[in-house]
Amino acid sequence: MELRIFTEPQQGADYDTLLAVAKATEDLGFDAFFRSDHYLTMGGDGLPGPTDAWVTLAGLARETSRIKLGTLMSAGTFRLPGVLAIQVAQVDAMSGGRVEFGLGAGWFEAEHTAYGIPFPKEKIARLAEQLAVITGLWETPVGKTFDFDGEFYQLKDSPALPKPAQAKVPVLIGGMGAKRTPELAARYADEFNVPFASIEDSGAQIGRVREAVRAAGRASDSMVYSNALVVCVGKDDAEVARRAAAIGREAAELKENGLAGSPAEVVEKIGRYAEQGATRFYLQTLDLGDLDHLELIAAQVAPQLG
Repeated sequence: MELRIFTEPQQGADYDTLLAVAKATEDLGFDAFFRSDHYLTMGGDGLPGPTDAWVTLAGLARETSRIKLGTLMSAGTFRLPGVLAIQVAQVDAMSGGRVEFGLGAGWFEAEHTAYGIPFPKEKIARLAEQLAVITGLWETPVGKTFDFDGEFYQLKDSPALPKPAQAKVPVLIGGMGAKRTPELAARYADEFNVPFASIEDSGAQIGRVREAVRAAGRASDSMVYSNALVVCVGKDDAEVARRAAAIGREAAELKENGLAGSPAEVVEKIGRYAEQGATRFYLQTLDLGDLDHLELIAAQVAPQLG
């Protein structure tokens, strides 16, 4: 069972804050540091302002040595796929092959309006082409060229360089779409992430993806299943309530919709998600100044998971 730290820097975090969290993630034994890919806050003033996901990860690649680094998820609407393939390959090389690449269709129209980024109407078909282009560029042998003639993207005689350090960068796809998302995952993904869903809804979505994986002719164990859930752990009820208040939430609501409560309560809840097939958990950590929170999880939750 893997625990990963997942941050939402658009809510208000500079690079130095993210670096401190990433170093704590590594020092405390967590598997990975992931971040969202957003340019606009979803509540509050967002100060000091957004940080770019791949610029951040490039810096962290040189400041860490063990943990995996990635996005949950990069927005397909933000970058051209050829440019993104170069960026991810470069960060993978800078990290010594520790990047895992999450890509989604993009959904938050307000941030596009705020920063002058076009917000396309058709996003899933565009995402399918982005995945085809990015993975196609990485898979093209050195010395060969890559062509692509799609509805949204056309590439001709691309040298398909640079290559990532890894022979295959793990690709993550996620969401709750019932048909097209599982089909895309079965075609391109190494991991499927279920974001902020109940145990029951998580199990149903994992079941749909398993079916799509089988229909694509893949081995049943070729896909990793994961959950992203808000985390709020405390030694006692008072500490849980304090941590919940710090992120503008209620403890009871967090216990219902996330991983919240005492270490024992959180371990029990993780176990119920694991029964649905999840083996990896992205702990959405919203108070990035509370490193004691990560220490508690590392000391009293992680050891009980095996």
